[in-house]
Formats: sequence, C-alpha cells, structure tokens
Amino acid sequence: MSMPHAATESKTRVWDLPTRLFHWVLALTIVGSVVTGQIGGGLIVWHFRCGYVVFTLLLFRLVWGLIGGHWSRFSNFIYSPGTVLRYLRGQTRPDEHLDVGHNPLGSFSVFALIGFLAVQVGTGLVADDEIANTGPLNRFVSGATANSATAWHKDWGRWIILALVCLHIAAVLYYLYGKKKNLLRPMLSGDKALPAGTPAATDTALTRTLALLLGAACAGLVGWVVSMGG
Repeated sequence: MSMPHAATESKTRVWDLPTRLFHWVLALTIVGSVVTGQIGGGLIVWHFRCGYVVFTLLLFRLVWGLIGGHWSRFSNFIYSPGTVLRYLRGQTRPDEHLDVGHNPLGSFSVFALIGFLAVQVGTGLVADDEIANTGPLNRFVSGATANSATAWHKDWGRWIILALVCLHIAAVLYYLYGKKKNLLRPMLSGDKALPAGTPAATDTALTRTLALLLGAACAGLVGWVVSMGG
C-alpha cells in the first residue's frame, strides 16, 4: 500500500526574511498612514513619514522582485492568461507549483497594490492641501498638476488602497475558513509543508545582508528625493 501524499511533504522555505519583513512593515505603515492622514493636525508630519517609508519599501520590493528568494521574484508570479484560465478551471499541472507562492489571483492583488501605492506616493510627493502642508516635490509641478494630484491622493487613491487592503484581508480569511489553508503562518515563519522537490527560496545570512544593504540604499535614495524640496 502506498504511503499518503502528506508523508512525502517536508518543511520548505517559501518566504525569505526580507520579504516577510517587507510585508508586515508595509501593512503597519499603511495603517499608520491612513490613521494619521484621517486625523490630520499635528499628526500630518507622521503621515508624510509613513509615506516616505512606503516609498522606501516599494523601491526595495521592486529590486527584491528581481534578485530575492525564488518565490519573491516577479518572474515566478507573472502568469500568462492561459495559465490563469487553467488555474480557475482547476487544470493546473503539478510541476507549476501555482499555490506555493502567490497564485494567479493573488499575483493580481500584489501588483495592483504595488501599482496603486506607487501612484499614491507619487501624488503625495507633489500634493498641496492649500493650508499648511505640501509635498517635498510640489515646487517642481504646476498648480493645476498639484491640485489634481491632491484630489486623487485624498479621494480616489485613498479609497482604492483601502479597497485593495480589504480585498487582501478577505482573501486570507476565505482561504483560512473556506479552504482550510493558513496563509498567515508561512508569512510569519517563512515555511510551508510542501511535496519533495518543490523549489525553496534562498534565505541565508548573505542574502539577508544583501537585503539590508539594499534597504539602506533605498532609504538613502528616498531621503535624497525628499531633500530636493529644500
């Protein structure tokens, strides 16, 4: 009698530490940004600071998506339309490993959030609330551009980000209670029990040091951009 499939599974590193830290720091920073932006007043300075952190994190993730751990690389969760359709029909092949990292539906959420966060950061950098606060790059754009950016940042941009965050949370809850798959645990520990032969993400002291240096470089670049505002 053959052994159950679960017996061939082993603990496999899926999310490297830099990716996990990116995920949780970004989540906390988005919450902080929304709260401080909503309250305003003396907390608006923290709204700007949260925005700069998000800017730094996005720059880091863009580079880490090219050189990071196996499942953190964009090349491993950019799917063709045909693959997405087969996934929706439940016709995936075992060698595709579509449910190990970001599945085809999850990848849309990731790219949408990164894209809209980038727009939100960009509009915040040139915004002008016409009271006492302007983005550090406001002086480089026209008044009309600043007004349009501010309107987007305070209205559509904010609500789209909130909708994407809520969609992300809803998907996690659906998988947890509907499909009995805990997506949070691997994002905390980094590991999943997966069939033998599943590619593992590299997560060594060397790659973590590289990520730390990359994060510092991204923070330095953001600091330079912000300083351009004088």
